[in-house]
Amino acid sequence: MKTIRDLNIEGKKVIIRCDFNVPIKDGKIVDDTRIKGALETIKYCLDKDSKVILLSHLGRIKEEADLKKNNLEIVAKRLAELLKQDVLFSEETRGEELEDTINSMEEGELLLIQNTRYEDLDGKKESSNDKDLGKYWASLGDVFINDAFGTIHRAHASNVGIATYLPSAIGFLVEKELNILKELDNPKHPFIVILGGAKVSDKIGVIENLIEKADKILIGGGMAFTFLKAENYEIGKSILDEENIDFCKKIIDKYSNKIILPKDFAVANEYTNEENYRIKNINNISSNEMGLDIGKDTIKLFEDTLKEAAIVMWNGPLGVYEFDKYKKGTNDILKYLTHNNIKTILGGGDIVAAATTGGYKDKVYHASTGGGATLEYLEGKKLPGLEIIK
Repeated sequence: MKTIRDLNIEGKKVIIRCDFNVPIKDGKIVDDTRIKGALETIKYCLDKDSKVILLSHLGRIKEEADLKKNNLEIVAKRLAELLKQDVLFSEETRGEELEDTINSMEEGELLLIQNTRYEDLDGKKESSNDKDLGKYWASLGDVFINDAFGTIHRAHASNVGIATYLPSAIGFLVEKELNILKELDNPKHPFIVILGGAKVSDKIGVIENLIEKADKILIGGGMAFTFLKAENYEIGKSILDEENIDFCKKIIDKYSNKIILPKDFAVANEYTNEENYRIKNINNISSNEMGLDIGKDTIKLFEDTLKEAAIVMWNGPLGVYEFDKYKKGTNDILKYLTHNNIKTILGGGDIVAAATTGGYKDKVYHASTGGGATLEYLEGKKLPGLEIIK
């Protein structure tokens, strides 16, 4: 795989696809991790006297009202603070004004172009990898660097489209992500997988691809109830992925020595943070109750299983961590892993958000910047953003 080191970028116009899809609340960036993640590649280009042109999406653009709240100018300002240099910003995603700005750039200058998904307002041109849009963006530079791991599993105009027409390579962030994920191709043992989140359907490919190489798979979150239903437990009003009960049954039957399910849950009658919960064994859940977090016996069971782990891959929280009352299972296991220095890879998305909130993100071996990309890699799928560079 070609990396940025393999391309001659000295004094050239370098287009970098970054992932600046950061959370914003009340006009402020809540977490700038993704911006900081892009700095190594950006600085490398600036040190080579490149003219650096940055592209990124932010949120989804479905209607005019989405434009204002997903304006990337706030990212340009934060980037300028982090780099301690001016960052040019183009309100346009294409056009004469943008071209004039690029043509007048000096070596070592930096430009961030407006949210690529502004182009989705007119026929989803970015998200559908519109050929003309990819070709146009490619015409703005000399070389292309894909450093947006979070979108590497998507074929968009701003990654696959541009790479079709320019000499291309991956940046340092994508390289790091791939090197760490490759450790799971032939993992050290015991290799333990933790899977949470709501639906079994989201994790079928991961389970199928990892079940042979994993020593144990610990299952929590909402998806645990589909497995328990397959075992004929009463799950009350808990979330159920009915279409995949048979899949769960087959996996349990074939790999009963590998699949570890919860013993107890924090249950309540309503999906809310207000109501008092109680801890109940899986044999005692009533028809009017729903499980919202794993219980203390399950936490102990999971910790005992993780004790000897050489490496852990974790995707999806173990409870409704958005509610303060149901963070305990996820936080306790994160605490156990970090306090015992167990090599842990967090597979992006909600589990990284939970680790960030709990103060554990910087204590794990690796927290991925791309949940969807990580899942598709673990499923053994080809990632379009990489394939075009290969």
